[in-house]
Amino acid sequence: MLERIFGLRKAGTTPAREVLGGLTTFVTVAYIIVVNPAILEAAGIPRGPSMVATILTAFIGTLLMGVYANRPFAVAPYMGENAFVAFTVVKVLGFSWQTALGAIFLGGILFILLTVSGLRQALADAIPRSLKHAFAVGIGLFLAFIGLNDMGLVALGVPGAPVRLGAVTAPATLIAIATFVGMALLQLRRVPGAILIAIGGGTLAAFATGVAPLPEAVVSMPPSIEPIFGKMDLAAATSLGFLNVVLVVFVMDFVDTMGTLLGVSARAGLLDENGNLPQIERPMLVDAVVTTLAAVLGTTTAGAYIESAAGVEAGGRTGLVAVVCAMMFLLALFFAPVLTAVPPAAYGPALVLVGLMMTSSILQVPFDRLEEWVPAFAVIVLMSFTYNIGVGMTAGFVLHPVFMVVAGRGREVKPGMWALFVLSGAFYVFFPG
Repeated sequence: MLERIFGLRKAGTTPAREVLGGLTTFVTVAYIIVVNPAILEAAGIPRGPSMVATILTAFIGTLLMGVYANRPFAVAPYMGENAFVAFTVVKVLGFSWQTALGAIFLGGILFILLTVSGLRQALADAIPRSLKHAFAVGIGLFLAFIGLNDMGLVALGVPGAPVRLGAVTAPATLIAIATFVGMALLQLRRVPGAILIAIGGGTLAAFATGVAPLPEAVVSMPPSIEPIFGKMDLAAATSLGFLNVVLVVFVMDFVDTMGTLLGVSARAGLLDENGNLPQIERPMLVDAVVTTLAAVLGTTTAGAYIESAAGVEAGGRTGLVAVVCAMMFLLALFFAPVLTAVPPAAYGPALVLVGLMMTSSILQVPFDRLEEWVPAFAVIVLMSFTYNIGVGMTAGFVLHPVFMVVAGRGREVKPGMWALFVLSGAFYVFFPG
């Protein structure tokens, strides 16, 4: 039955590998259960109901990604978009969180229309191969940067030196370093479940040394979602003064989803000979539907997660990975104290290792053609240095057509790429800053 639904044999995988991939993906993405409500609390969204909305969004989205799209991607509320809503839209611009959710709902509806009409796939197919591989590299460095911060090896610096070496002798950092080395050695020896084994070992070490506290409970009932369910303000979201926010939310979700799908798919070997993801409209439709649902539930824009690459590296290749991950999210409604007890020192090394592996796509970028290398370089460095996948992608969309025209290769730029050029230019014009 699993073979008929997910095509495991054709994908070159087994049920055991898929289950392992699903568990690995969940462990690396489970932090969102805690982090997303903590960020949105700054916007006035109560933490308890927000946690439930986060979990339900992740469960439904990831399950749809597995069953309908048959892709090994976890879906959850996006990091970056949640911070944009909490700190820029609400704190800086002074709009309510209800209005922000209204913008996300409208963006989801627009995404559904664009996906069903085929326009989103046409835009994705118009992206040149050099940029698609640059997405994988940029996302890899972005993941590694996040992981190094989680490990304690990289810390915030001061003006003029934004980052610095962390406290390398701190117990948590030492455990993280040992976890990374062990994980890499297990991967080198091709031990099945290397990433998950190392995460488990790092977690036990953190518990044993007191670096991370043991969970206070095993089972807990989830709080009510009623205070935030269906509270988006559509009238305020359609006001003229809010249109720039709607545009930014739209572009951020559009490019984040596209970059994640193409970047992780490149690493998983899911792209075809032209560098396109077959049936990309299916995961895109899942993203659109879940974004709309997320606003109704009371949380922010959702989509495919870059941490899904961890499950891919563990051997996952089909939607069964997502189904397993979705079931873990559902369990998290009642076992959140246990499932969220894995400390950053244990899962941070996984992000670094996965990021390391994803950077191999740099070999597919033509270094000898500046008209392709410069836009690809902008994608790679800006994703990490601005801590925003969308900024890196839109920079590539703006620069690539310009450099191709100047190089005398303007005819190779597809109409869809020019549409992305215009959309990305608007992103920078209207981005609040």
